[in-house]
Amino acid sequence: MSSAGALIGTLRASHARRGAALPDLHTPAAVSAPAATGALLQVRDLSLEYRTPQRVVRATHRVSFDVHEAERFVLLGPSGCGKSTLLKSVAGFVEPVQGQVTLAGRPVRGPGPDRIVVFQEFDQLPPWKTVRQNVMFPLLASRTLGRAQAERRAMHWLERVGLAAFADAHPHELSGGMKQRVAIARALAMQPRVLLMDEPFAALDALTRRKMQEELLALWEEVRFTLLFVTHSIEEALVVGHRVALLSPHPGRMRAEINAHDFGIASQGGEAFQAAAQRIHHLLFETAPS
Repeated sequence: MSSAGALIGTLRASHARRGAALPDLHTPAAVSAPAATGALLQVRDLSLEYRTPQRVVRATHRVSFDVHEAERFVLLGPSGCGKSTLLKSVAGFVEPVQGQVTLAGRPVRGPGPDRIVVFQEFDQLPPWKTVRQNVMFPLLASRTLGRAQAERRAMHWLERVGLAAFADAHPHELSGGMKQRVAIARALAMQPRVLLMDEPFAALDALTRRKMQEELLALWEEVRFTLLFVTHSIEEALVVGHRVALLSPHPGRMRAEINAHDFGIASQGGEAFQAAAQRIHHLLFETAPS
């Protein structure tokens, strides 16, 4: 048995003795090749590499997972485990050296409007455009809509994220959290099949970060979009995700998968939430099997 499997067995036995429930944990053997279940997004045996001046570095090794329609799926791991590279591969920016990404049964071979990325950087909004123009821009550039329709859709999503009153402001007039809300509105205005978020709240202060998590979950309750979310925060993963994939330190491998349906913003600080966070920490940082 792998060290991850042994730890899960120990945890289950320990919790059984205390009469406590343990969130569903699946070892890598169970998640390395998910069954074909009609998932919207499928990642199969994905290995990714990038070049440095000195050598070729393997970022991920044979990672597999499924994301279903209207699901919030989180990639969680320490810095350097390849989680952002995985997201970029799903977006079509990084070609795999092994494995495949499929969306609605079709192989991903490059970027497309069916996958829109929200990054953590505040400078992802062109500073010379107003908030309204920023949200309209991809709709016009992709020729998805004409100008009048694009403006109506932009204002609809700005209303949804609470920024309609700032439609004529420029990015330098907004706070960091407001800029991220504009980026989310711009992404959802494109009506992608999957919204990809790469540590979107990492650069925010703790209070703003929690507020953004609350707003993201409230928006999901309204729209039920499909979300692939990257973070290195255990607590954020449990709050945001329905399921959480744990990636090992470099190169990233699937360490385990956790069912987090029972957790949310209100769970933070609770005994079950803290116990789950501690178990995830052990799974992430235990010595990987040789």
